[in-house]
Amino acid sequence: MIRYALICGDCEHEFEAWFASSAAFDAQAKKHLVICPECAGAQVTKQIMAPSVKSPKKTAARSEAEKLAAEFAAKARDHVEKNFDYVGDSFADEARAMYYGETEDRPIWGATTPEESAALLEEGVPAAPLPRAFTPKPPKQARTKGKLN
Repeated sequence: MIRYALICGDCEHEFEAWFASSAAFDAQAKKHLVICPECAGAQVTKQIMAPSVKSPKKTAARSEAEKLAAEFAAKARDHVEKNFDYVGDSFADEARAMYYGETEDRPIWGATTPEESAALLEEGVPAAPLPRAFTPKPPKQARTKGKLN
């Protein structure tokens, strides 16, 4: 497996991805299967990378930093889960309703499409994506009436 540092040619978002081989990346990129997680653009290319050499000192420092980051993310997830209402795919509608005074303000979290996120931003609705590490697992949806096992 090879980890590549990638950059989107459309929005200049930098991210990483794993591929089975260099040829696998090339084949997927040629078919526009490598997409940017920020804007869904397919103009993704590899960045210049230096090989990663781990020393015991660097590994210990990184492990401590990773441990602190994981603890912080766990606390953030717990806070969101306990203090925010999960609204699922209705996030954009709920955020708009609060913004325009149609419903009472409350902390919410849920999901939107890239288009819905852009529309909220354009309207001035205060909403921001949660980093994946801070996002709790969505609660299981209640079964609908009349639906059989």
